[in-house]
Amino acid sequence: MKNYLFFPLLGCIRKSIVLLSILLLISPALYAQDNTKRLTKANKSFEAFAYIDARAIYLDVAQKGYTSQNLLEKLADSFYFTGELEESVEWYEKLVNTYSDSLDPEYLFRYAQSLKSVERYKEADNIMDQFYEITGNDKRAASFINKRNYLDFIEMQSGKYDVFNLSINSRNSEYAPSFNHNNQIVFASSRSKESKGSKIHGWTRMPFLDLFSSTIQEDQISLEPPEKLKGKINTKFHESSTSFSKDGKTVYFSRNNYTNNKLGTSKKGVVLLKLYSASFREGKWTDIKELPFSSDNYSVSHPSISEDGKKLYFASDMPGSFGQSDLFVVDVLGNGQFGKPKNLGAKINTEGRETFPYISNSGRLYFASDGHVGLGGLDIFVAVPSETGFSGAFNVGKPVNSSKDDFTFVLNEDTKTGYFASNRKGGKGNDDIYSFRQTEELITSCKQYVQGIISNKETNESLPGANISLVDVDGNTLEQTSSNSLGQYSFDIECDTQYTIKVSKDKFIPRDITLNTDDIFEFIHDVSIPITPEKQSELLLTEVAVNIGDDLSKILQMEPIYFGLDDSTITPNAEVELQKIISAMNKYPDLKIEVRSHTDSRSSYWYNKRLSVKRMRTTIKYIVQEGGIYWRRIRGKAYGERRLINKCKDDVPCTEKEHQENRRSEFIIRE
Repeated sequence: MKNYLFFPLLGCIRKSIVLLSILLLISPALYAQDNTKRLTKANKSFEAFAYIDARAIYLDVAQKGYTSQNLLEKLADSFYFTGELEESVEWYEKLVNTYSDSLDPEYLFRYAQSLKSVERYKEADNIMDQFYEITGNDKRAASFINKRNYLDFIEMQSGKYDVFNLSINSRNSEYAPSFNHNNQIVFASSRSKESKGSKIHGWTRMPFLDLFSSTIQEDQISLEPPEKLKGKINTKFHESSTSFSKDGKTVYFSRNNYTNNKLGTSKKGVVLLKLYSASFREGKWTDIKELPFSSDNYSVSHPSISEDGKKLYFASDMPGSFGQSDLFVVDVLGNGQFGKPKNLGAKINTEGRETFPYISNSGRLYFASDGHVGLGGLDIFVAVPSETGFSGAFNVGKPVNSSKDDFTFVLNEDTKTGYFASNRKGGKGNDDIYSFRQTEELITSCKQYVQGIISNKETNESLPGANISLVDVDGNTLEQTSSNSLGQYSFDIECDTQYTIKVSKDKFIPRDITLNTDDIFEFIHDVSIPITPEKQSELLLTEVAVNIGDDLSKILQMEPIYFGLDDSTITPNAEVELQKIISAMNKYPDLKIEVRSHTDSRSSYWYNKRLSVKRMRTTIKYIVQEGGIYWRRIRGKAYGERRLINKCKDDVPCTEKEHQENRRSEFIIRE
């Protein structure tokens, strides 16, 4: 099952493949022979992607009490790679519990996915925590950490489809529906090659896939009995995943590397996937052509043509991929010519599997992934077009998605009906096609809100009529409002974005607050902001001549901010002085400074350089976090020992007080 979902997708056949029929001929005497020989044979089957052939041997050895890390890895993977995640749980569990110190972290990810398939989500989340601790920068791990509420979001997204079983399904595999613009869907099925002596695929023990069409009935969700596509489009190997031009005269489709009746292999002897086109002439599909960006050494598959026919989307593990399979797009130039394939980028692709793209008439991208956080196995996601490509991926929710593999989603946006495939329980066979009717719009943008009360810091009284601005990371004012009679204000904001909230009111010192939003949908940030009244006795910068390049600490008559030897800690005395910088920057919103950090000459040049960087960053961090100052108003430079203000160079005798004079920070006014 699901050979076509894991890259190499769709029947990666090796000529040396070991078939189940060979194993059935092995005499009982074999079981008395050395287990190492048997495992060697099983490993050859495994490496040839004939997982079920290998599994029989692995299971027999494991059930006799023999175990090793390699055996458990292969046994668990033999279930995982064929989509039988429920069965893989037992073996990944034994593997992780026994060999956790020496495991490739990818096994933790597979274990978590397998746990999800049996809806053990808390345990899966714990395993993903471990996966994150080990990998850190893996996008799948980071996505999980940033979206711990993923189940809450999926519940919010769920219930927007009615799903129906279809009578066209057989006991084998049906998947990859597509619209052919003739009121039909075309899909892949292994139903037709079940006769005695027919070719059986070593991975799944099922017949190879052919392409069929089925007419859509009046209710838009039921299908008439299917017929095999006519012409030269079907072969003795796998065909799958079609996409049709708007006039229906051209089809793009996936096939094993079989061109001009020749089976091609990679350098490792594996038959991978390629994309082909065919033309419809006199009621048949003919003129089969391999697309020029296909290759013997990586898979290119699962096409989807845009509404205007100018862009072709597909899945591949070609060089430049982020993970096991990525989504790409290529320009269709006409006359059999294509541009250079482009990766759809990090918002769409992860280190996992992104596959089966479908581009709707409105330009929305639907695809299957196990790299984005979901319910288990492959989930279906949607991304909306944006100026830079596509938005982030949004899980389409239940009941389309389940704890099993859900994939090959297509949608008629006019009728709000469509089809997808799944290996969920309750179907007729291996993978089944389901129809659906969409009843509500999906959530395809992440919204949050910020609200609060503006108050007098000294009296705690609310302040009506205060001016509040919402500013983006580039300093652009996005929205402005005034506090109401109760001092309240509110803004609608985006998820995973940085903002500055600027507050001003006559006779009060202005204040800036930095707000970083997260990925929690519909979250409300409560940001109440007290502001300080001006005092007549307060020294105002406007009473002093100020020029670019002046040291603000001297203008404010601050005590010098010194650091201890080998130290970058803000001392209590330094905090008092830094509050003066914060107060000035709050009062004068256009004031920008450069923090310059210096050390004495003791220790090496590079050590002092690094130490001054630490001191500069500590100082800026204090001003931004404690004062709520917008970070773009402050920049820093670290000079190390380059700008000493006294004689205390290397080998020159100096007192500790003289050395301390060089361990200082300056606050230079800049444009």
